[in-house]
Amino acid sequence: MFDVPLNSLVPAYIKEFEPYIPSKPDQELMKLYGCDHLYRLNNNENPLGPPAASQDIIRRFWPPKSGLYPSGDSYYMRMKLAEKYNLNPDQFLFGNGANEVIAFVIKAFCQEGDNIITADKTFAVYEWVATFSGFEARLVPLKDFGFDDEGMLERIDGRTKILFVCNPNNPTGTYWNESKLRRFLDTIAGRQIVVVDEAYCEFVENPDFPDGMKLLNEYPDLVIFRTFSKMYGLAGLRIGYLAGNMEVVDIIRRTCVVYSVNTVAQDAALAAVNDDNHIRATRDLVRIEKSYLKTALEPLNLQIQSEEGCFMMIKLPMSDTLAYRKFMSQGVMIRSMTGFRFPNWIRVSIGKHEAMEAFVTALKHILS
Repeated sequence: MFDVPLNSLVPAYIKEFEPYIPSKPDQELMKLYGCDHLYRLNNNENPLGPPAASQDIIRRFWPPKSGLYPSGDSYYMRMKLAEKYNLNPDQFLFGNGANEVIAFVIKAFCQEGDNIITADKTFAVYEWVATFSGFEARLVPLKDFGFDDEGMLERIDGRTKILFVCNPNNPTGTYWNESKLRRFLDTIAGRQIVVVDEAYCEFVENPDFPDGMKLLNEYPDLVIFRTFSKMYGLAGLRIGYLAGNMEVVDIIRRTCVVYSVNTVAQDAALAAVNDDNHIRATRDLVRIEKSYLKTALEPLNLQIQSEEGCFMMIKLPMSDTLAYRKFMSQGVMIRSMTGFRFPNWIRVSIGKHEAMEAFVTALKHILS
């Protein structure tokens, strides 16, 4: 036996980084909190699950295919998206969820001394990947719960490589309309890569919401992220992608881990991508249940933050981590928001009506 000299082997930025600890499996949580059911309202999962055609693909998956490697570059998915968005198949790169493509982009453009810019209260993985890769993450405070375009532009310097905009923002639901996004891109003028994460774009029905795919030919430094985890209900299969200018994507491809998207995920996503009925059904459910929830919360006089997306934030008169435990004891799992730098706030995903009623009942019990 010998000692591993971790102190000298591990970079300082890794030593200082605190790992993210995911939740235990549902069955373990139910045992821990003594509940016989669990409404999952913590991860913005689609309560309708995947589209019917994707469910059929999953049910009929031929087991011997498990012994074969998948398409290394999600070939048929890229063909399908190229047709859907009138782009070239080589403008798309797939990853094991959108989290993986975040890493592809940062690894492709950043080197020692570089920085990325994003908001302080947004999807945290942009910041995490930059930080544990040894790059500075410059965090600009939100302005009225939205990304501050002027604040982000002011933080740019000669070592800024990428700006990340979550549109609409998770967890606040705010978004930049097309004119604001265009102004931002025009000001950047191609000097940095601008990533627009559209993980929740399919939930937005407002006509001024920008479709990033339509801007790619105008802005060669623009990179769009999308996922099949939210609207398409395939979170458990982990499949997401990026789209961009051919030359930019060719650079990112050099850091791309091929074969990371499994066969079931590719086949199920291929069946889902043109299912507009599923999108309409999901939008209807979210719209109706979000309205129900707002009405139910009015008598409680709590501050809420709810705009676009399949979630809502609520500020509580108590610790959000304490509230999490109290909700769990009643079989309702929410997201405590201290980790998003929103202490005393919780985020609740929009679920089916039974789940929303259970949430309201639990909330009233906690506040009583």
